Amino acid sequence: MTDTAIRLADYLAPSHLIESVALTFRLAPEATLVLSTIRFTPNKARPGSHDLRLDGENLTLIEAAIDGVPVTAEPDETGLTLPWADLPEGPFTFTAEVEISPATNTALEGLYMSNGMYCTQCEAEGFRKITFYPDRPDVMAPFRVRIESDMPVLLSNGNETATGPGWAEWTDPWPKPAYLFALVAGDLIAHSAGFTTMSGRPVALNIWVRPGDEGRCAYAMDSLIRSMRWDEQTYGREYDLDVFNIVAVDDFNMGAMENKGLNIFNSKYVLALPETATDDDFARIEAIIAHEYFHNWTGNRITCRDWFQLCLKEGLTVFRDQQFSGDMRSHAVKRIEDVLTLRARQFREDGGPLAHPVRPEEYVEINNFYTATVYEKGAEVIGMLKRLVGDDGYARALDLYFQRHDGEAATIEDWLKVFEDATGRDLAQFKRWYSEAGTPRLKATEDWADGVWTLHLEQVTPPTPGQPLKHPKVIPVALGLLNGNGDEVLPTTVLEMTEAKQSFRFDKLATRPIPSILRGFSAPVILERATSPEERAFLLAHDTDPFNKWEAGRALAKDLLARMVTDNASPGPDWLDALARVATDDSLDPAFRALALRLPGEDDMAQTLHASGITPDPARIHAARRQMADALARRLQPELAGLIDSLAEPGPFTPEARAAGRRALRLAALALVTRTDGGLRAAEAFRSANNMTEEVGALACLLDIGRGQSELDTFESRWGKDRLVMDKWFSLQILYAAPEATAETTRRLTDHPAFDWKNPNRFRSVLGALSGNHAGFHHASGDSYRLLADWLIRLDPLNPQTAARMSTAFETWARYDADRQALIQTELDRVLAAPGLSRDLAEMAERMRR
Repeated sequence: MTDTAIRLADYLAPSHLIESVALTFRLAPEATLVLSTIRFTPNKARPGSHDLRLDGENLTLIEAAIDGVPVTAEPDETGLTLPWADLPEGPFTFTAEVEISPATNTALEGLYMSNGMYCTQCEAEGFRKITFYPDRPDVMAPFRVRIESDMPVLLSNGNETATGPGWAEWTDPWPKPAYLFALVAGDLIAHSAGFTTMSGRPVALNIWVRPGDEGRCAYAMDSLIRSMRWDEQTYGREYDLDVFNIVAVDDFNMGAMENKGLNIFNSKYVLALPETATDDDFARIEAIIAHEYFHNWTGNRITCRDWFQLCLKEGLTVFRDQQFSGDMRSHAVKRIEDVLTLRARQFREDGGPLAHPVRPEEYVEINNFYTATVYEKGAEVIGMLKRLVGDDGYARALDLYFQRHDGEAATIEDWLKVFEDATGRDLAQFKRWYSEAGTPRLKATEDWADGVWTLHLEQVTPPTPGQPLKHPKVIPVALGLLNGNGDEVLPTTVLEMTEAKQSFRFDKLATRPIPSILRGFSAPVILERATSPEERAFLLAHDTDPFNKWEAGRALAKDLLARMVTDNASPGPDWLDALARVATDDSLDPAFRALALRLPGEDDMAQTLHASGITPDPARIHAARRQMADALARRLQPELAGLIDSLAEPGPFTPEARAAGRRALRLAALALVTRTDGGLRAAEAFRSANNMTEEVGALACLLDIGRGQSELDTFESRWGKDRLVMDKWFSLQILYAAPEATAETTRRLTDHPAFDWKNPNRFRSVLGALSGNHAGFHHASGDSYRLLADWLIRLDPLNPQTAARMSTAFETWARYDADRQALIQTELDRVLAAPGLSRDLAEMAERMRR
């Protein structure tokens, strides 16, 4: 790779800071003019004589001047250097006029067009595609923006301060880095509401959508209002502008963007009606609306000094949105769902060639580090910190963080220092969670003698790329002890592990206890402990910690599935009876019961077998998992029909958590019934469904047993003009395709007239589903590998970000047999040999190929 890596150790403060920014946009699809007036001042924190480097890409410079004197320096491919000799000693004004072409900007970064609407995406380094500027997060300034266009709606950050025919001016009084700049211009309609802050100040709320979509915004608006109120009540954070705008955009590389006062969202995370959105869609809308709003303080008012500190804003904000979703729904179910995501995405990342610390030490392309490690593991680190200092300590530290660093670009060191100052703890060792990659293995054994039970723990973190040697971390281990009757003899207690090996002693116990270790998944580690199926069944029945209750059932299922794959074992009565008791226990949350009935995923099992030293065979895993589902369906057959009937909702659809949980359990039961009745009940459920959750759920049941073609045709006829619903239609066919037919099904769908491969949502719905079908993607023929590589090479020149992110389907190649490894390596080599390969995709392919 020819691009030079950027290193945290090489950080230098900017040579100049900015006092104010004024921008004028004269919008035209292929010839937008951007006029900038920027007031610079030398940075006293970096004395000396320094050239001023302004970032700029794909810009046509018309003219530039310093205090009215024309600039003679010529731009290069990545920007413009203003020589020190040409700069005044004190503050000065830099003006520039550039031309850009939003209509041809297919990378969806900077200012681009989405179906006739102008919009921006500037995180991480998109602003340099708008004008010449020091495009780095530690340069913050207030912005004033004038937009000139014949579009009826003209939006930017902050408050609208003036408007007239064909123009509008917006002023953002809060200093912000360029990555938070936003502009939208289009034919839009607002779904509006109001909010009164805790100090009594009114705020106008608007969700801007295309005509015809305004009736699908109510849930997003309700989520926004609940988020604003929650942040006031839980964190004491009040919104700080007169208006808060959200815009739904069809073509967007990410989920959403937290631009100050003007959040831009992928439309799939805004638009929802019961007829068009599933319960999972509603939950994601709620979480993502909250996430982006919470960034107003944890990301905007306090931003990150440099992109190495990305986890400072993202890990903290993910943790905050997880807290919010738990309060809105079920903390137990939310925790299980978060851990499932962590293990599926982040543990996989930590165990492969793309492993990196929560705060990486270097990067070539920062877009490649918007990863599960930064987001999900970053949130886990915040959760551990909160467990260690307690709720009161966490609240004091956060208050100090907001007080001390408001308006600043901060670092992880700043973040940890407020905890040390607020609680008196030394966090030097805890900081290793930010600097070391890899998932620690926590090995547990125990002794019992004379009423004393001793827990022995040992932590080991395997080597990761560039980090062969690991050090002991601070690991909070939440522990509870139960007696043989299921009574708790030790309520949840947090043990602090700080050494490589450590023992904890508990005495005056009447009988040998059954331990419940790592309650609530108190640390992102892999627990290794020899346990019997009987003990796991006991914990599944009696554990008072919901996460470990679920974890016991999950472990039973994974142990059994591993034996089925390696030894041709059959599902025994212990697991089947234990799961049947959970499924029919009306005292348990239906959402929890639905999660308990979800079998371990095929990719999860491949990783589990690989970690045990067994080379996973995707075809055998697929067959064994289907055999397990069939056995469970037969065991529960007498109860399933009654269970389905008992969960029917008598009233109209509501997306609230209780009703969603009942639907989840009802569909889990329907999936099992479908395996025994040939799809009769699922076909009827599809015909009678009055909401998308049950319509898609019933269709998935049919596809899973090789049926459903007529239902697919009906679905396409009914929803063919709804872009978001059709994404589901594309994905379902590939996710449930037989392994030998997965590549061909995908290839057929890429020829469908509705397959717009330049739209990131549609591309992900097809090629993402391809990699999501584990047995199909890893079919021994290698057809799926070749197909994905073909599309990555094709997409990369137009949209490098999406291509690079989709390439991570290849990151687990080292798990598999030599033939599959060779096939994947061949495709990675082919990607790397593609002419004009982007920096984004080249970095990812090279890291995976090593």
